[in-house]
Amino acid sequence: MPNKQLNAKEIEDLLKQITYPGFSRDIVSFGIVRSIDAEGPQVTVALEFSTSDQAISQKVAEEVGQKLSDAGIEAVDIQVNHHNPQADTGTGEANDAPDLLPTVKHVIAVASGKGGVGKSTVAANLAIGLGKLGLKVGLMDADIYGPSVQMLLGLSDEPEPAEGENKLKPMEAYGIKAMSMGVLVDSDTPLVWRGPMVSSAVEQLLRDVVWGELDVLVLDMPPGTGDIQLTVAQKVKLTGAVIVTTPQELALIDARKGIGMFQKVDVPVLGLVENMSYFLAPDTGKRYEIFSSGGARREALRQRVPFLGEIPLQAEIREGSDAGKPAAAQDNPVGDVFRQLADRVWKSVNQPVMQ
Repeated sequence: MPNKQLNAKEIEDLLKQITYPGFSRDIVSFGIVRSIDAEGPQVTVALEFSTSDQAISQKVAEEVGQKLSDAGIEAVDIQVNHHNPQADTGTGEANDAPDLLPTVKHVIAVASGKGGVGKSTVAANLAIGLGKLGLKVGLMDADIYGPSVQMLLGLSDEPEPAEGENKLKPMEAYGIKAMSMGVLVDSDTPLVWRGPMVSSAVEQLLRDVVWGELDVLVLDMPPGTGDIQLTVAQKVKLTGAVIVTTPQELALIDARKGIGMFQKVDVPVLGLVENMSYFLAPDTGKRYEIFSSGGARREALRQRVPFLGEIPLQAEIREGSDAGKPAAAQDNPVGDVFRQLADRVWKSVNQPVMQ
Protein backbone atom coordinates (compact mmCIF):
# COMPACT_ATOMS: atom_id res chain seq x y z
CA MET A 1 0.00 0.00 0.00
CA PRO A 2 1.50 3.41 -0.91
CA ASN A 3 2.16 5.84 1.89
CA LYS A 4 -1.10 7.66 2.55
CA GLN A 5 -1.14 11.34 3.44
CA LEU A 6 -3.58 12.67 6.02
CA ASN A 7 -3.75 16.13 7.50
CA ALA A 8 -3.35 16.85 11.22
CA LYS A 9 -7.11 17.01 11.84
CA GLU A 10 -7.69 13.63 10.20
CA ILE A 11 -4.88 12.11 12.26
CA GLU A 12 -6.28 13.63 15.44
CA ASP A 13 -9.67 12.05 14.66
CA LEU A 14 -7.94 8.69 14.35
CA LEU A 15 -6.16 9.13 17.66
CA LYS A 16 -9.47 9.93 19.37
CA GLN A 17 -10.30 6.27 18.88
CA ILE A 18 -7.52 5.30 21.31
CA THR A 19 -8.42 5.35 25.00
CA TYR A 20 -5.96 5.87 27.83
CA PRO A 21 -5.27 2.49 29.51
CA GLY A 22 -7.97 1.75 32.05
CA PHE A 23 -9.98 4.90 31.28
CA SER A 24 -12.96 5.56 29.02
CA ARG A 25 -11.50 8.89 27.82
CA ASP A 26 -9.45 9.10 24.64
CA ILE A 27 -5.82 10.20 24.61
CA VAL A 28 -6.61 13.45 22.76
CA SER A 29 -9.16 14.74 25.28
CA PHE A 30 -6.85 13.55 28.06
CA GLY A 31 -4.18 15.92 26.72
CA ILE A 32 -1.69 13.13 25.97
CA VAL A 33 -1.32 14.19 22.30
CA ARG A 34 0.70 17.39 22.47
CA SER A 35 1.28 17.98 18.76
CA ILE A 36 0.80 16.46 15.31
CA ASP A 37 3.09 17.36 12.40
CA ALA A 38 1.72 16.03 9.11
CA GLU A 39 3.69 18.06 6.59
CA GLY A 40 4.67 15.82 3.68
CA PRO A 41 4.92 12.01 3.88
CA GLN A 42 6.48 12.04 7.35
CA VAL A 43 4.05 12.18 10.33
CA THR A 44 5.36 13.13 13.76
CA VAL A 45 3.19 12.69 16.84
CA ALA A 46 4.38 14.05 20.19
CA LEU A 47 2.93 12.35 23.28
CA GLU A 48 3.38 13.69 26.81
CA PHE A 49 2.66 11.65 29.93
CA SER A 50 2.47 12.81 33.53
CA THR A 51 3.14 9.28 34.76
CA SER A 52 6.57 7.74 35.17
CA ASP A 53 5.14 4.29 34.35
CA GLN A 54 6.94 3.24 31.14
CA ALA A 55 4.47 0.40 30.58
CA ILE A 56 1.60 2.86 30.07
CA SER A 57 3.47 5.19 27.71
CA GLN A 58 4.83 2.25 25.71
CA LYS A 59 1.36 0.75 25.33
CA VAL A 60 -0.14 4.04 24.13
CA ALA A 61 2.75 4.68 21.71
CA GLU A 62 2.35 1.21 20.23
CA GLU A 63 -1.39 1.75 19.75
CA VAL A 64 -0.75 5.11 18.05
CA GLY A 65 1.76 3.52 15.69
CA GLN A 66 -0.60 0.65 14.88
CA LYS A 67 -3.55 2.98 14.31
CA LEU A 68 -1.60 5.14 11.83
CA SER A 69 -0.14 2.08 10.13
CA ASP A 70 -3.62 0.63 9.67
CA ALA A 71 -4.64 3.93 8.06
CA GLY A 72 -1.88 3.50 5.45
CA ILE A 73 0.67 5.91 6.94
CA GLU A 74 4.10 4.31 6.70
CA ALA A 75 6.50 7.07 7.82
CA VAL A 76 5.66 7.67 11.47
CA ASP A 77 7.80 9.17 14.23
CA ILE A 78 6.30 8.94 17.73
CA GLN A 79 7.99 11.11 20.34
CA VAL A 80 7.31 10.24 23.99
CA ASN A 81 7.97 12.65 26.83
CA HIS A 82 7.35 12.12 30.56
CA HIS A 83 6.48 15.38 32.28
CA ASN A 84 7.89 15.71 35.82
CA PRO A 85 7.91 11.98 36.61
CA GLN A 86 8.10 11.05 40.28
CA ALA A 87 10.97 8.65 40.87
CA ASP A 88 10.24 5.67 43.13
CA THR A 89 13.14 5.30 45.50
CA GLY A 90 12.03 1.80 46.46
CA THR A 91 13.12 2.40 50.02
CA GLY A 92 9.64 2.23 51.48
CA GLU A 93 10.18 5.55 53.22
CA ALA A 94 7.66 8.36 53.02
CA ASN A 95 8.77 11.58 51.36
CA ASP A 96 7.53 15.16 51.22
CA ALA A 97 6.37 14.90 47.57
CA PRO A 98 5.99 18.69 47.31
CA ASP A 99 5.01 18.58 43.62
CA LEU A 100 2.09 16.18 44.14
CA LEU A 101 -0.09 18.09 46.62
CA PRO A 102 1.55 21.47 47.22
CA THR A 103 -1.73 23.22 48.12
CA VAL A 104 -3.05 20.62 50.60
CA LYS A 105 -2.28 21.16 54.30
CA HIS A 106 -3.24 17.71 55.64
CA VAL A 107 -3.73 14.32 53.97
CA ILE A 108 -5.65 11.68 55.93
CA ALA A 109 -5.80 8.06 54.76
CA VAL A 110 -8.91 6.12 55.75
CA ALA A 111 -7.93 2.46 55.67
CA SER A 112 -8.91 -1.02 56.76
CA GLY A 113 -7.15 -4.33 56.95
CA LYS A 114 -10.02 -6.13 55.21
CA GLY A 115 -12.95 -5.34 52.94
CA GLY A 116 -16.58 -5.17 53.95
CA VAL A 117 -16.16 -3.09 57.10
CA GLY A 118 -17.67 0.10 55.65
CA LYS A 119 -14.42 1.98 55.12
CA SER A 120 -15.65 3.96 52.09
CA THR A 121 -18.85 4.96 53.87
CA VAL A 122 -16.82 6.20 56.82
CA ALA A 123 -14.37 8.03 54.52
CA ALA A 124 -17.12 9.86 52.62
CA ASN A 125 -19.01 10.84 55.75
CA LEU A 126 -15.80 11.85 57.51
CA ALA A 127 -14.94 14.18 54.62
CA ILE A 128 -18.38 15.79 54.71
CA GLY A 129 -18.20 16.05 58.50
CA LEU A 130 -14.85 17.83 58.26
CA GLY A 131 -16.43 20.19 55.74
CA LYS A 132 -19.18 20.93 58.27
CA LEU A 133 -16.44 22.15 60.63
CA GLY A 134 -15.73 24.94 58.14
CA LEU A 135 -12.70 23.29 56.57
CA LYS A 136 -11.89 23.14 52.87
CA VAL A 137 -12.03 19.40 52.15
CA GLY A 138 -11.35 17.02 49.29
CA LEU A 139 -12.11 13.30 49.01
CA MET A 140 -10.12 11.03 46.69
CA ASP A 141 -11.10 7.44 45.97
CA ALA A 142 -7.84 5.49 45.93
CA ASP A 143 -9.66 2.16 45.68
CA ILE A 144 -8.98 1.65 41.97
CA TYR A 145 -10.45 -1.85 41.67
CA GLY A 146 -13.61 -1.12 43.64
CA PRO A 147 -14.34 2.62 43.56
CA SER A 148 -17.48 3.68 45.40
CA VAL A 149 -17.12 7.39 46.19
CA GLN A 150 -19.04 8.24 43.01
CA MET A 151 -22.09 6.34 44.31
CA LEU A 152 -21.76 7.56 47.89
CA LEU A 153 -21.77 11.20 46.74
CA GLY A 154 -24.18 10.76 43.83
CA LEU A 155 -21.63 11.75 41.17
CA SER A 156 -22.78 10.91 37.66
CA ASP A 157 -21.13 13.34 35.21
CA GLU A 158 -17.62 13.10 33.82
CA PRO A 159 -15.08 15.55 35.26
CA GLU A 160 -14.15 18.56 33.15
CA PRO A 161 -10.59 19.33 32.03
CA ALA A 162 -8.92 22.22 33.83
CA GLU A 163 -8.55 25.23 31.56
CA GLY A 164 -5.05 25.57 30.14
CA GLU A 165 -3.72 22.53 32.00
CA ASN A 166 -3.28 18.84 31.29
CA LYS A 167 -5.32 18.13 34.41
CA LEU A 168 -8.89 17.56 35.59
CA LYS A 169 -11.20 19.62 37.76
CA PRO A 170 -12.47 17.74 40.81
CA MET A 171 -16.18 17.07 41.13
CA GLU A 172 -18.10 18.86 43.88
CA ALA A 173 -20.84 17.59 46.18
CA TYR A 174 -22.03 18.37 49.71
CA GLY A 175 -19.51 21.16 50.08
CA ILE A 176 -16.43 19.06 49.31
CA LYS A 177 -14.31 18.34 46.24
CA ALA A 178 -14.07 14.74 45.08
CA MET A 179 -12.51 12.45 42.49
CA SER A 180 -12.96 8.74 41.88
CA MET A 181 -11.94 6.27 39.24
CA GLY A 182 -15.66 5.49 39.16
CA VAL A 183 -16.38 8.68 37.18
CA LEU A 184 -13.56 8.00 34.70
CA VAL A 185 -14.33 4.44 33.62
CA ASP A 186 -17.43 2.52 32.62
CA SER A 187 -19.09 1.20 35.78
CA ASP A 188 -19.51 -2.24 34.16
CA THR A 189 -15.87 -2.54 33.05
CA PRO A 190 -13.56 -4.39 35.44
CA LEU A 191 -10.00 -3.07 35.75
CA VAL A 192 -7.71 -6.01 35.07
CA TRP A 193 -4.46 -4.31 36.00
CA ARG A 194 -1.22 -5.37 37.60
CA GLY A 195 0.16 -3.52 40.62
CA PRO A 196 2.36 -0.95 38.81
CA MET A 197 -0.52 0.33 36.66
CA VAL A 198 -2.79 0.63 39.69
CA SER A 199 -0.14 2.53 41.62
CA SER A 200 0.42 4.81 38.64
CA ALA A 201 -3.32 5.54 38.42
CA VAL A 202 -3.40 6.58 42.09
CA GLU A 203 -0.39 8.82 41.56
CA GLN A 204 -2.10 10.48 38.59
CA LEU A 205 -5.32 11.10 40.53
CA LEU A 206 -3.24 12.85 43.16
CA ARG A 207 -1.14 14.90 40.76
CA ASP A 208 -3.41 15.48 37.77
CA VAL A 209 -6.48 16.76 39.62
CA VAL A 210 -6.56 20.49 40.41
CA TRP A 211 -7.45 20.20 44.08
CA GLY A 212 -6.73 23.84 44.87
CA GLU A 213 -6.24 25.12 48.42
CA LEU A 214 -7.44 22.44 50.85
CA ASP A 215 -7.24 22.09 54.61
CA VAL A 216 -7.73 18.32 54.35
CA LEU A 217 -7.68 15.71 51.60
CA VAL A 218 -9.26 12.42 52.71
CA LEU A 219 -8.01 9.35 50.85
CA ASP A 220 -10.39 6.38 50.71
CA MET A 221 -7.82 3.59 50.57
CA PRO A 222 -8.43 0.07 49.25
CA PRO A 223 -8.52 -2.73 51.83
CA GLY A 224 -5.31 -4.52 52.70
CA THR A 225 -1.64 -3.55 52.93
CA GLY A 226 -0.45 -3.74 49.32
CA ASP A 227 0.91 -1.68 46.44
CA ILE A 228 -1.41 1.32 46.73
CA GLN A 229 -0.76 1.78 50.43
CA LEU A 230 2.99 1.77 49.82
CA THR A 231 2.69 4.10 46.82
CA VAL A 232 0.70 6.64 48.83
CA ALA A 233 3.13 6.43 51.76
CA GLN A 234 6.06 7.04 49.37
CA LYS A 235 4.51 9.79 47.26
CA VAL A 236 2.53 11.81 49.80
CA LYS A 237 3.38 13.22 53.19
CA LEU A 238 0.48 11.72 55.13
CA THR A 239 -0.71 13.55 58.23
CA GLY A 240 -2.05 10.27 59.54
CA ALA A 241 -4.31 7.26 59.04
CA VAL A 242 -7.76 6.42 60.38
CA ILE A 243 -8.32 2.66 60.66
CA VAL A 244 -11.88 1.33 60.24
CA THR A 245 -12.92 -2.03 61.67
CA THR A 246 -15.94 -3.87 62.98
CA PRO A 247 -16.08 -5.26 66.54
CA GLN A 248 -15.49 -8.96 65.82
CA GLU A 249 -12.07 -10.54 66.20
CA LEU A 250 -11.88 -11.55 62.52
CA ALA A 251 -11.86 -7.89 61.47
CA LEU A 252 -9.60 -6.81 64.34
CA ILE A 253 -6.87 -9.22 63.22
CA ASP A 254 -6.63 -7.34 59.92
CA ALA A 255 -6.98 -3.96 61.62
CA ARG A 256 -3.80 -4.78 63.57
CA LYS A 257 -2.01 -5.42 60.28
CA GLY A 258 -3.19 -2.07 58.94
CA ILE A 259 -1.95 -0.26 62.04
CA GLY A 260 1.38 -2.07 61.83
CA MET A 261 1.80 -1.23 58.14
CA PHE A 262 1.37 2.52 58.68
CA GLN A 263 3.67 2.47 61.68
CA LYS A 264 6.38 0.77 59.61
CA VAL A 265 6.34 3.64 57.09
CA ASP A 266 6.28 6.25 59.88
CA VAL A 267 2.69 7.40 59.34
CA PRO A 268 0.89 8.32 62.59
CA VAL A 269 -2.31 6.40 63.30
CA LEU A 270 -4.90 9.04 64.21
CA GLY A 271 -7.22 6.45 65.67
CA LEU A 272 -9.51 3.46 65.31
CA VAL A 273 -13.20 3.61 64.32
CA GLU A 274 -15.62 0.83 65.17
CA ASN A 275 -18.21 0.61 62.38
CA MET A 276 -21.41 -1.48 62.59
CA SER A 277 -20.89 -1.28 66.32
CA TYR A 278 -24.51 -1.78 67.34
CA PHE A 279 -28.07 -1.77 66.04
CA LEU A 280 -30.91 0.24 67.55
CA ALA A 281 -34.31 -1.35 66.95
CA PRO A 282 -36.49 1.36 65.35
CA ASP A 283 -39.63 0.27 67.20
CA THR A 284 -38.26 -0.18 70.73
CA GLY A 285 -34.92 1.64 70.67
CA LYS A 286 -33.30 -1.44 72.18
CA ARG A 287 -29.58 -1.81 71.43
CA TYR A 288 -28.35 -5.04 69.83
CA GLU A 289 -24.61 -5.71 69.47
CA ILE A 290 -24.78 -8.00 66.45
CA PHE A 291 -21.04 -8.21 65.77
CA SER A 292 -19.98 -8.32 69.44
CA SER A 293 -19.00 -5.05 71.12
CA GLY A 294 -16.06 -3.07 72.38
CA GLY A 295 -13.46 -4.86 70.27
CA ALA A 296 -12.12 -1.72 68.60
CA ARG A 297 -12.00 0.18 71.88
CA ARG A 298 -9.96 -2.59 73.49
CA GLU A 299 -7.70 -2.84 70.44
CA ALA A 300 -7.09 0.91 70.44
CA LEU A 301 -6.04 0.70 74.08
CA ARG A 302 -3.78 -2.28 73.31
CA GLN A 303 -2.18 -0.50 70.32
CA ARG A 304 -1.94 2.83 72.20
CA VAL A 305 -3.85 4.76 69.55
CA PRO A 306 -6.95 6.96 70.05
CA PHE A 307 -10.40 5.38 69.91
CA LEU A 308 -12.44 7.65 67.65
CA GLY A 309 -15.93 6.30 68.24
CA GLU A 310 -18.68 3.85 67.38
CA ILE A 311 -20.77 3.99 64.19
CA PRO A 312 -24.13 2.21 64.45
CA LEU A 313 -25.51 -0.32 61.98
CA GLN A 314 -28.53 1.67 60.85
CA ALA A 315 -30.79 1.52 57.79
CA GLU A 316 -30.47 5.30 57.31
CA ILE A 317 -26.75 4.96 56.63
CA ARG A 318 -27.22 2.19 54.05
CA GLU A 319 -30.14 3.96 52.36
CA GLY A 320 -28.27 7.26 52.20
CA SER A 321 -25.16 5.58 50.78
CA ASP A 322 -27.13 3.82 48.04
CA ALA A 323 -28.99 7.02 47.14
CA GLY A 324 -25.91 9.27 47.08
CA LYS A 325 -27.15 11.16 50.16
CA PRO A 326 -24.53 10.60 52.89
CA ALA A 327 -25.64 10.54 56.50
CA ALA A 328 -23.21 13.29 57.56
CA ALA A 329 -25.06 15.72 55.29
CA GLN A 330 -28.39 15.00 57.00
CA ASP A 331 -29.68 16.82 60.07
CA ASN A 332 -30.51 13.80 62.23
CA PRO A 333 -28.96 11.70 65.03
CA VAL A 334 -27.06 9.44 62.60
CA GLY A 335 -25.60 12.50 60.92
CA ASP A 336 -24.54 13.76 64.34
CA VAL A 337 -22.53 10.55 64.88
CA PHE A 338 -20.39 11.22 61.79
CA ARG A 339 -20.02 14.91 62.57
CA GLN A 340 -18.76 14.00 66.04
CA LEU A 341 -16.33 11.55 64.43
CA ALA A 342 -15.01 14.35 62.20
CA ASP A 343 -14.51 16.58 65.23
CA ARG A 344 -12.50 13.85 67.01
CA VAL A 345 -10.36 13.18 63.93
CA TRP A 346 -9.60 16.87 63.51
CA LYS A 347 -8.61 17.13 67.16
CA SER A 348 -6.37 14.08 66.69
CA VAL A 349 -4.74 15.80 63.70
CA ASN A 350 -3.90 18.80 65.85
CA GLN A 351 -2.69 16.86 68.88
CA PRO A 352 0.29 14.53 69.35
CA VAL A 353 -0.66 10.91 68.67
CA MET A 354 0.42 8.17 71.06
CA GLN A 355 2.74 5.61 69.43
